Amino acid sequence: MKAVMSSEWLKLRSLPSTYQAMGAAALMVVLGMAWTFYVSGLADQRGSLRAAAPEEGFLPLVQISLSVLGVLAITNEYSTGMIRTSLIVVPSRSTLLLAKTIIVGLVTLVAANVILLLTYSVSRLIADGHSLGFNTTPLTDDLPILLASGLSVTALALVGLGLGTAVRSTAAAVGSVVAVLFVLPGVVNYLPPPWNSRIATFLLPNLVPQMAGERLSTRLGDGLLSPWAALAVLVAYPVVALAIGHHILRRREA
Repeated sequence: MKAVMSSEWLKLRSLPSTYQAMGAAALMVVLGMAWTFYVSGLADQRGSLRAAAPEEGFLPLVQISLSVLGVLAITNEYSTGMIRTSLIVVPSRSTLLLAKTIIVGLVTLVAANVILLLTYSVSRLIADGHSLGFNTTPLTDDLPILLASGLSVTALALVGLGLGTAVRSTAAAVGSVVAVLFVLPGVVNYLPPPWNSRIATFLLPNLVPQMAGERLSTRLGDGLLSPWAALAVLVAYPVVALAIGHHILRRREA
């Protein structure tokens, strides 16, 4: 297993798309700086300003960027035919997918948390001395939401890996991740109450604040999940996607 993981790590870091996805995710730091400079100027003019924290406002950028990394970790092999070589070297498809899951999970977890913490630290440093809404709490208070955000990024990357394994198409897998993150929450809004708020509670974008122990917006109610229940639901997303991908991978030819 150690040799398989080393091979998967080598493959992942040898792909140009890995660095492109990482670079796109790291844009959050730059955008966070620009946003902080902008709202700081407005705060100086108005005396105070309520503004969204950049690490929360730009979180979807990191989620999508690193979920693409998860998708490409498997679909690149299908598009190049490398998957046949991988299955010759590692005949056990379960072992191959498990190794990919561990490597993608670790890489995206580390990358997401570094980017989020860096964005948080830089934005607070720039905003120091300005009356901004996101500059009023210490790191210890904001740490739960930062960690929950990092876990959501990792979960989406693994969802991308599972869907990419199932459909073998980069476009289809990325489109499915976008649907989970953006389209499905919009569709649920049109359901009749109280089903719209009940279902919305279990959607991925709303799990992050619940894991951090925060209430959902008034439109969604107070939330039905405890932090641990929200974490369990979050984990269920990649587990289901990977289970589907694993089932299809074992039943078909490369």
